Amino acid sequence: MNKIFKKTKYNLKEIFFKIFLKSLKTTNIEKREEWLKKTLKKIPDGSRILDAGAGEQQYRCFCTHLNYVAQDFAQYDGKGNDAGLQMGNWNQSNLDIISDITAIPEPDASFDAIMCVEVLEHLTDPIKAIHEFARLLKPGGRLILTAPFCSLTHFAPFHFYSGFNRYFYQKWLKELGFDIVEIVPNGNYFEFLQQEIMRLNLMSLEYATKAKSLSMIEYFAIWKILRTLKRLSKNDNGSNEVLCYGYHVLATKR
Repeated sequence: MNKIFKKTKYNLKEIFFKIFLKSLKTTNIEKREEWLKKTLKKIPDGSRILDAGAGEQQYRCFCTHLNYVAQDFAQYDGKGNDAGLQMGNWNQSNLDIISDITAIPEPDASFDAIMCVEVLEHLTDPIKAIHEFARLLKPGGRLILTAPFCSLTHFAPFHFYSGFNRYFYQKWLKELGFDIVEIVPNGNYFEFLQQEIMRLNLMSLEYATKAKSLSMIEYFAIWKILRTLKRLSKNDNGSNEVLCYGYHVLATKR
């Protein structure tokens, strides 16, 4: 059977894999965007919000009712140092503020809300950044954070932490003058494993260049494992305590 696949114009093994992946796609981004949209919608119209580490401002669309300000250090070009996972292209041409995230040139208490989405792992000093957010927020202002629990190297060389668990937020937000409204886990142990197994084809092409291509049996085995993980995830009972995609955090400044 493998000889037949090798002779075909299109790689039918990869087509087979992609067909089944469509029904088993990761929910990481989908869940994060759903939470962000819901959380941002609750901020009163006209409030001034800072998107810290905004990058390409992909969440600006959720802030049409707000006075949106985008900040970034604007040094990542999409290619980085070519190590790990990179974006390829990265457009930061429409930023309002270009600065270090720990020294944003805005007055004290000048924002009603700050969101910092999937950025903390790219900072050399995330605690100092949260301290800066406390300075910039008005009393009662909202801080919206998301970051991975465990991540692969991405945007290198600007990747300094693999992730953060709930105890990071519980300790540092309290110490830096915030009250936590909610800490919501994104995904669970089984969903995280599913996400990483779905990268197997990409990883093998990039990092196992001397190995033979995956056989049809191996593709089928991957699909069976993904199906099993999906079933276990439906019956999950708190596995996010040990591993998940990351956490969604809402806090208010005291």
